[in-house]
Amino acid sequence: MGAQWKAKHKDLAANAKGRLFGKLAKDIMIAARHGADPAANSRLRLVVEQARKVSMPKETLERAIKKGAGLTGEAVHFEYALYEGFAPHRVPVMVECLTDNVNRAASEMRVLFRKGQLGGSGSVAWDFDHVGLIEAEPSTAGADPELAAIEAGAQDFEPADEGVTLFLTDPGDLDLVSRALAVQGFAVLSAKLGYKAKNPVDPASLDAEQLDEVESFLAALDASEDVQQVFAGLGG
Repeated sequence: MGAQWKAKHKDLAANAKGRLFGKLAKDIMIAARHGADPAANSRLRLVVEQARKVSMPKETLERAIKKGAGLTGEAVHFEYALYEGFAPHRVPVMVECLTDNVNRAASEMRVLFRKGQLGGSGSVAWDFDHVGLIEAEPSTAGADPELAAIEAGAQDFEPADEGVTLFLTDPGDLDLVSRALAVQGFAVLSAKLGYKAKNPVDPASLDAEQLDEVESFLAALDASEDVQQVFAGLGG
């Protein structure tokens, strides 16, 4: 969770499925502004691949592409906003929003952060690195993540959940490394830009009740209509 926070409990994860499709649809629409053909639009290609990996309905995916590319006659206006602050017990948090109503998003962030602390620009960003985050799993037997990271040009790698490896890249190398990992025997599950904490809080320093408070706070952020990604400075 030092990279992107994700719901751990099965019930939370299940409830988040619909929200995930909504967030991906926004990403697809934003990416499709630069062209509706994934083969000629690397950003769109990466998001489309991620959408397919989580079984996003084909109709939903195609509609998002057409809408974002302006092929439906509907106007798409999303603004990016980044919020910084602390979850309960001083866990640093970066929250990325894509919203069609900046005032609504700002108001909701103020409400959600009442259980933590909303900070100003730069208040916790100094404690995060802006990086490319690639989740991938072996597609061939014996694929070595360390060798793959070196050969593909990743900056670093670390184990994630259930056999998945998180590869970290320079932001400008995200697409290049994603393509190279396939040659090294890894199937890319997701690839996006994000934030990784430099000094994550050790969960062992929190008792069960405190950790639950942090998890509940992060889940509430993730459930917000305008929130795209939540990055928490909490160790795995």
